Amino acid sequence: MTRQDRDLLVNNSPYFLQPASVQSVMLRVLVALLPGIAAYVWFFGAAILVQILLASVTALAAEAVMLKLRGKPLMMFLGDGSALVTAWLIALTFPSIAPWWLTVFGTLLAIVVAKHLYGGLGQNPFNPAMVAFALMIVAYPLLMSQWPGVDATDFAGQWEAIFGSRQLDAMTMATPLDALRTVLRDPEQRAVIAGLLGKHATFGNVGGRGWEWIAAGYALGGLYLLQQRIITWHMPVAFLATLFAVSGAFALYEPDRFAGPGFQLFTGGAMLAAFFIVTDPVSGATTPRGKLIFAGAAAVLTWIIRTFGAYPDGIAFAVLLMNIAAPLIDMYTQPPVFGHKDKRGDSP
Repeated sequence: MTRQDRDLLVNNSPYFLQPASVQSVMLRVLVALLPGIAAYVWFFGAAILVQILLASVTALAAEAVMLKLRGKPLMMFLGDGSALVTAWLIALTFPSIAPWWLTVFGTLLAIVVAKHLYGGLGQNPFNPAMVAFALMIVAYPLLMSQWPGVDATDFAGQWEAIFGSRQLDAMTMATPLDALRTVLRDPEQRAVIAGLLGKHATFGNVGGRGWEWIAAGYALGGLYLLQQRIITWHMPVAFLATLFAVSGAFALYEPDRFAGPGFQLFTGGAMLAAFFIVTDPVSGATTPRGKLIFAGAAAVLTWIIRTFGAYPDGIAFAVLLMNIAAPLIDMYTQPPVFGHKDKRGDSP
């Protein structure tokens, strides 16, 4: 081949992009989580790092055992980073002062049951991290509701809470969503919702005290994933825009009863869900229109469960419900085949 032929091949279309490896994608997802983790440590102490380590070690060990039992090559799958992403998401959605065995148990369920019993990477119909959260909050609601206060950042006390006794009264406080639900159940206090932000010990200026900065960290990491083209805009925009619209409409209709969109977006796991959970390419919808429907419906379900349900944050249940619907959404939102009128391939 002459140099001119090589130049023609390089400088003329069509171009084919080399697909990113699973390891490369997962590594960038882990990097994107770092701003949120840094804010978490700043406001709530280093206990979250212990939980991340516990979940990571458990996930890798469980992954190795299951791969061995299934006769799969260990190094190739252990090194792809998917187990670590699941582990980090579990740690970030569980209370950072949860007992060590709760994190270990939840991670085992995610890797062994929600992932490998369905065939391993790329075969799981449900988001493994959300399976772990949903099962643990149903089985151990009290332990999953004990979150550290902003000022309770003493690492020795947090270590004792994770590995020792559970004397947590001086360390824990209600999450912003829990505190809001308590206020809403008391008709005499409903009128103070607007005055809570920036004044109550649990609340910050927009969402939860400290949590609004963690949410900003997740949003920053999500923008990095968009810039790297690891995720597309459809699901984050649909989830956040729908949650904003629904909560905003009800807050305008009855502001003494419903929290506004700023609070809904910057407390709980909304930003984490928008960029790191609903965007799971395996358990979510895959078509462009399907992604919008999937994420928008997940946001509506999240708001409904947050507002009227038995649990303060409904993201896990909303995502799992939409995981069930994902195949049907994809089936009815397939784009038409090129050169044909519709998705069935009928000729024009």
